[in-house]
Amino acid sequence: MIKVVVCGALGRMGGTIGKVFSESSTCRIVGGIDLREGTYFGTKVVPASEIETLLKDTEPDVLVDFTMPAAAVQNVKTGAKHGAALVVGTTGFTPAQREEMRKSIQGRVPAVISSNFSVGVNIFWSLIGEAAARLKGYDIEVIEAHHRFKKDAPSGTAKTIVERIKRETGDRREIFGREGMTERGDEIGIHVIRGGDIVGEHSVLFAGNFECIELSHRAYDRAVFARGALRATEWITGKPPGIYTMEDVLGLPKK
Repeated sequence: MIKVVVCGALGRMGGTIGKVFSESSTCRIVGGIDLREGTYFGTKVVPASEIETLLKDTEPDVLVDFTMPAAAVQNVKTGAKHGAALVVGTTGFTPAQREEMRKSIQGRVPAVISSNFSVGVNIFWSLIGEAAARLKGYDIEVIEAHHRFKKDAPSGTAKTIVERIKRETGDRREIFGREGMTERGDEIGIHVIRGGDIVGEHSVLFAGNFECIELSHRAYDRAVFARGALRATEWITGKPPGIYTMEDVLGLPKK
């Protein structure tokens, strides 16, 4: 059995991860980390300040993190120090934070870091890249929607969408919403919706003269992300040190 510690255990995503992992025949949750103490599927949750002690006591094979950027960086550094493989679904990292994590991971442990662990979203990204490559000259708009509690905007998934488009179209200016007298140019329009309990919706509009093509993905339950994290946890165990993506986990071609 793969021993797992979950960071952000008492949050919405942490609860979904716990349920999916606890029902798995391959993984065993041995502890949780959050802002406060608690219990988590038969194990102990400790405050983040006690992460070192928990990792020493439980010796997990994998540390799963779906928290906030600043907390995730520290969790990744501590997990790598203790030799735990990493599965990181936190979004909103700055370039400096990503570099800090890279330095702590390289040569020490394997890590899967992705802005979205849904299998469907990863296929969606591939389709967007193919469409962008074939629809030269089309106007492109990206729209994403999440629940009212999501902090980062645009979402990490939307940022990855833009990255995939730019791989095919070259660098383009990004416009975040529009207001006033603004004539459209060769930019990528990005629009963010926050409200209610929307789990996650992303769409890309390719608009040409006399026709439009729209690609979209909607998540109806956080379990799709938790199942992807489980798949990544099973895959990462025993891999050589380095940073991997869900493309590696799923065996998708990488450009």
